[in-house]
Amino acid sequence: MGVFLIVGLGNPGETYQNTRHNIGFDVVDFISEHLQAEWKTDRFGWISRGKYKSRSVILLKPNTYMNKSGDAVRYWVNAEQIEAEQLLVIADDLALSLGQLRIRPKGGSGGHNGLSDIERALGHQNYPRLRFGIDRRFQSGQQSDYVLGKWSAEETMLVQLSIERAKAGVLLWVFQGLARAMNTVNAMPAPGTENGID
Repeated sequence: MGVFLIVGLGNPGETYQNTRHNIGFDVVDFISEHLQAEWKTDRFGWISRGKYKSRSVILLKPNTYMNKSGDAVRYWVNAEQIEAEQLLVIADDLALSLGQLRIRPKGGSGGHNGLSDIERALGHQNYPRLRFGIDRRFQSGQQSDYVLGKWSAEETMLVQLSIERAKAGVLLWVFQGLARAMNTVNAMPAPGTENGID
């Protein structure tokens, strides 16, 4: 089965902790905790290695800042000889409702700087990605402040529920494949309407 590389996108540093744009970091942190795998500083970021049902998993948080995420992903794809279908990138998405999740086998960046840079670095967009909805609750011209802003107290509970769902979806992808993960995760409504996968 090879190795599965799961990349959470975000920006390094305390300033960006608990911000909407860093939800990729938050999801892989939660997965790492579940796998009882420690983070270690390595090339282009932080790496956490673990096992899930006998499958080898590498988690990556690039320290290159969002718009240079591709350098980190390309390095680890090459270093670990990761096939495109065994790479999963987790990123925030303004087009989805708060906490809504979507797994796709490939696709464009949707204007996301991290995904755009990964496409540049890899030379293609044919890799799976999990998009985590952060909604679009801002006025014209305030997008940057919004995505770099921190979750409100009201949002935090829903976000944590979706982080748990995202973890379950990612591990489903690792163990049972992309089609099963897509069918399960993409059928879930936005959080707060009914229970998701455990």
